Amino acid sequence: MPFTLSHRRLDDILQQHRIKPNDLSAIDKLFGGADGYYWYHTMRHLCPKTEVIVWDSKEELRAALQAHENETAEEDEVKPQVLQEAHVKAIAGLLQDAG
Repeated sequence: MPFTLSHRRLDDILQQHRIKPNDLSAIDKLFGGADGYYWYHTMRHLCPKTEVIVWDSKEELRAALQAHENETAEEDEVKPQVLQEAHVKAIAGLLQDAG
């Protein structure tokens, strides 16, 4: 089942859950708990503002997010965060395309 990421999709998800973009705590919870906001923000950086990214599987989604995190951490010369299963499950559930 495909998973779709775009800025519009992320904005719609927040709107559907009645969460304001500056409500870090609510975004944390929605996107898998502690550091959920971090991964939400990572997805916004991963996807160019006018583009749409589609992954065919949860594994591809996980790999893309972690690869982006690894790349940006290397550029910043810091240790990358590790995507936790709770985040992947929440993100996949939110980005999953309706059949």
